[in-house]
Parts: sequence; structure tokens; C-alpha cells
Amino acid sequence: MQTVAQSLNTAIQQPSVQQQVEAFLQESVGEWLSQRRYYTLKEGMVQEVDSHLVIQALYPESDELQHLAQLHELPAEAVIQSGTKVSWESTYRNIERKPSVGSTIFGVYGDLLLRDRGFMTPKPVAATFTIPKERTLCLRMEYQGSKFEEELKLIGSQYRTRQSIISRAGQEIMIGQYLEKRL
Repeated sequence: MQTVAQSLNTAIQQPSVQQQVEAFLQESVGEWLSQRRYYTLKEGMVQEVDSHLVIQALYPESDELQHLAQLHELPAEAVIQSGTKVSWESTYRNIERKPSVGSTIFGVYGDLLLRDRGFMTPKPVAATFTIPKERTLCLRMEYQGSKFEEELKLIGSQYRTRQSIISRAGQEIMIGQYLEKRL
């Protein structure tokens, strides 16, 4: 049985959830090939997408994180300590659709992961996060009547998996599954 001093020492040594999220984002920095499948549940439609992702680390003094703070109307003295810029170039494999190119900014602020835009909106959004186990990040956000739940998992140093579930009115409408390989 641990003494109180041993328990306190263990707690002091363990990084906070915010620090774990920051570490997860830092480990994700680099170039990735993302192979995705989106399942539209009601219609039974499947979209297959290949994306080239570039993930860059952002620091408190970066223009991107300062702009993100403004978008979220944070107090002037607020500082977003870390984040990433994710740029993508996507092509659709099984449907006729022009390639998609874009980027988004993520920033860790307290117990929120702020983003300059959502999956289905150009407006800024915020997600709550948890780290249920090492190298696994779970996000949850709601906007425009939809709920988004996402699990990202780092597997070794070369792979990430992601699974997204989008629900509306308590009904799951879409599932996205991703395998991402570091380039």
C-alpha cells in the first residue's frame, strides 16, 4: 500500500491531461498519408478519400494561435500555449468530386481543443478532450445540432488511426475511419 507521500509524488510526476494532449499533438507533427472511408449510415453510401496531410507545430507567439484566440473571443491576456496547423490535399477515389485543399488550426486552451473551423462549418469550434489511455486522444464537440466524437490513436511512430462518429438528434448518421501513415 502506498503512503500519502508516495501517492503525492506519483501524482506530481504524471503530466496533466493538457500536457498529454500537447505531447500527442507534438508527436503528430510531420507529413502523413491519410486513407479514409466515410460511411453514410442511412443511405449506405461509402466515400473513399486519400489525403496528404502536413501537420506543423505552433507556439504561443505564432500569428495563427493569436488569431485563433481572437476568433474564440478569449480575453486579451489569454495565451494558447500550443497547437498545430493541419494542411491537406484530398482526392476522392470512388466518386466524382474535385480535389479538396485546405487547412485548419488547433490550439490547446485549458481543457479545450480550439479550432478555427469545424468539419461541417467555417465557424470556430471547441472540443472537450480526454486521454483514456496512453497515446489515445478522444474529442467531443457539438454544433449545428450535430454531435462529433473522435478517437485518434498513435501506433508506434509511423501510424495513426482515427474514428469519427457524427450524430444528429441522438441518431448516428456518419462514421469516418482513417488509417494514417507517416511519410
